[in-house]
Amino acid sequence: MPIFEYECGRCKLISSHVVMGSARRRERRECPECGSVRLKRVMSSFAVVESEASRLNNFDSSKPRDESFYKDSRNVGIWAKKRAKEMGVDLGPKFESTVEKARSGKLIKEMT
Repeated sequence: MPIFEYECGRCKLISSHVVMGSARRRERRECPECGSVRLKRVMSSFAVVESEASRLNNFDSSKPRDESFYKDSRNVGIWAKKRAKEMGVDLGPKFESTVEKARSGKLIKEMT
């Protein structure tokens, strides 16, 4: 069952609709916001996979982050690596190992 996205011709809301096989052409869809049936199918958003090296290169460590940023352990690791690189410090393989342990939760288990 594919999910298609449609833009409303009246209110411009983009909404997702599950479309069942052959009913794709017969089913009458309407905007969940204003009820209009003037919907146009649009390109759905997609994800881009980025390598850690690319993330590290593009990461701006000076930009303020909200609390949710630090809840993702991958972000904390990338921040630590970027700051070390910006300071011109190579902390060696032990640093890399410690960052990976922190990202996986193993560091906390070792400390307790």
